[in-house]
Amino acid sequence: MEHTYQYAWIIPFVPLTVPILIGVVLLLFPAVTKNLRRMWAFPSVLLLGIVMIFSADLSIHQITSNSIYQYVWSWTINNDFSLEFGYLIDPLTSIMSMLITTVGILVLIYSDNYMSHDQGYLRFFAYMSFFNTSMLGLVTSSNLIQIYIFWELVGMCSYLLIGFWFTRPIAANACQKAFVTNRVGDFGLLLGILGLYWITGSFEFRDLFKIFNNLIYNNEVNFLFVTLCAFLLFAGAVAKSAQFPLHVWLPDAMEGPTPISALIHAATMVAAGIFLVARLLPLFIVIPYIMNIISLISIITVLLGASLALAQKDIKRSLAYSTMSQLGYMMLALGMGSYRAALFHLITHAYSKALLFLGSGSIIHSMEAIVGYSPDKSQNMVLMGGLAKHVPITKTAFLLGTLSLCGIPPLACFWSKDKIINDTWLYSPIFALIACSTAGLTAFYMFRIYLLTFEGHLNVHFQNYSGKINSSFYSISLWGKDSQKPIKKKLSLLTLLTMNNNERASFFSNKTYQIDRNVKKITPSFFIHFGTKNTFLYPHESDNTMLFPLLVLVLFTLFVGAIGIPFNQEGRDLDILSKWLTSSINLLHKNSTNSVDWYEFVTNAIFSVSIAFFGIFIAFLLYKPVYSSLQNLNLINSFVKKGPNRIFWDKIKNVIYGWSYNRGYIDAFYETSLTRGIRGLAELTHFFDRRVIDGIMNGVGVTSCFVGEGIKYVGGGRISSYLFVYLCFVSMFLLIY
Repeated sequence: MEHTYQYAWIIPFVPLTVPILIGVVLLLFPAVTKNLRRMWAFPSVLLLGIVMIFSADLSIHQITSNSIYQYVWSWTINNDFSLEFGYLIDPLTSIMSMLITTVGILVLIYSDNYMSHDQGYLRFFAYMSFFNTSMLGLVTSSNLIQIYIFWELVGMCSYLLIGFWFTRPIAANACQKAFVTNRVGDFGLLLGILGLYWITGSFEFRDLFKIFNNLIYNNEVNFLFVTLCAFLLFAGAVAKSAQFPLHVWLPDAMEGPTPISALIHAATMVAAGIFLVARLLPLFIVIPYIMNIISLISIITVLLGASLALAQKDIKRSLAYSTMSQLGYMMLALGMGSYRAALFHLITHAYSKALLFLGSGSIIHSMEAIVGYSPDKSQNMVLMGGLAKHVPITKTAFLLGTLSLCGIPPLACFWSKDKIINDTWLYSPIFALIACSTAGLTAFYMFRIYLLTFEGHLNVHFQNYSGKINSSFYSISLWGKDSQKPIKKKLSLLTLLTMNNNERASFFSNKTYQIDRNVKKITPSFFIHFGTKNTFLYPHESDNTMLFPLLVLVLFTLFVGAIGIPFNQEGRDLDILSKWLTSSINLLHKNSTNSVDWYEFVTNAIFSVSIAFFGIFIAFLLYKPVYSSLQNLNLINSFVKKGPNRIFWDKIKNVIYGWSYNRGYIDAFYETSLTRGIRGLAELTHFFDRRVIDGIMNGVGVTSCFVGEGIKYVGGGRISSYLFVYLCFVSMFLLIY
């Protein structure tokens, strides 16, 4: 096993091969590379699969041996300063690497078809592989400087991916907003790292925790300064994991392609903040004020994210606010010191949310069959409805992901969210009430998404949709209108091998295409599937390449919760997650035993599930087509029929809707107070610089010029005149004094 650990340094660098090769081959053979561009999906998946196998092997050894391995080497040594680089393999690293690789592989497979008609296909896979490299480097880092380097690389990659369709102004603005917002947190993170180094003299985790704890216990350091440094470190996590008040970039990040949304919101970028707080928890846990701040900010985020998701029309933005709320649950668990519960929810949420986002991509793909490439229409849930009969597989997968996120047993998120809510009751009854009510809101807005999307009848009617058999639709490229027609004949091997560049098959897909001339030639890879092209109902189910990741994620959503089901016998934890985290929990100086009172567990579970079902029931009353007409609900109708009650009810609805739809007015507040304020300050500074500073300097120069010009006429060369002027001035001064 020691031999395996020694080669763990290759984990972040294996996926880096893909963007390097793409860049080199594009430089040397640009035409050939573009013609054979879809072959690059294969090495991207293959190399990340190798990392996944390696990570799985390390995870198995972590579960069985509970060991921590760290290897460092000196990069620079100067007098008392030594900067080291290395890697750290512990339970937290193995969990994060497994999440990144498993979700990353499924997203890459999904993306091969989803992005197949986009001219930026090669650029997309290069960015994705570099993004995975950055995240894997982040989670394997052994010191704060190394974490900060990869932290910034993750931010750079997210900027490139969110703004992937940079020709759209809204996407360009979204990536800039994400970049600027994260710079606020990153600046705080950098200051916190420098402050900790000044206190402890080390960047390495193994030394930093030991020195820091000794200084705190012996009262040898300024507690106010220590608290400030810890808060600055937490500020980096606040921005990256979209916690209040630096959450505003997250819904706008939906302007990137849907696979990017799935990757960023499931197991990578937003999880980086959770990872950082979990990594630094031995430091935070000895500062009670910081733990209280983490809990307070996270519980605000939990409620705010859920309330802002209630009235969103864009399906991806609704899921984005859901992510924000669930990240708040994870951060709340860390703030309470529930290390195991936070990581458990991180695992279950990653797979469930990846399933929901990829499912939303399949829905958008189906809606584009009606409205064309128009995000305002293809992502608008108000225009959806009745898709269940057209996309049954996507509907089933999305329903399971929805039930999981609502906390319905025995799906994955039930076990983790229920554990967090139970721990919250022990921490603070007020926080527990907020967490429970938010669980009901989660069930409401998730089933609102489901019902608006799949139930009822299609709410958008266009001339090219009649519900009858029609031609197949493929994703329209941003770079030009697509007029693709499917090849319906059965193809022989000879025909496939001799097709021209416009007719070749893809690597993962079993479809063949004719590509419009506005899109650069798309050719497949070396793997060709045979079969007859089918004609679908219109709108239609997604291609098998997109459905396969959904089905795999369904399996994770169904069974991944089993790793944390709390079994305890004779004081020993028998669940896999507790064994996995034993060494990390011991580092926190906490008892790793997770004793369970099954009567209490069932009682709490009944309570939390009842709240979830109540939220689902309200969603059915308001959005299920059979019940949504309030005139058919005598109970509600009798309540709202009376004048005062109706006015009050309407006011409440308008306030809630306005708050949610307008994002809590937080973006407007930032626009008014920060953006316009900073612009006004800049304009004032510009005016002061141009008119005052430059005015003084220019005024002195102009005055000197005029004075010199005037004096030159005084000098006539006659000494008597000079003496006369001299005597006049002397006389004037004598009279004054």
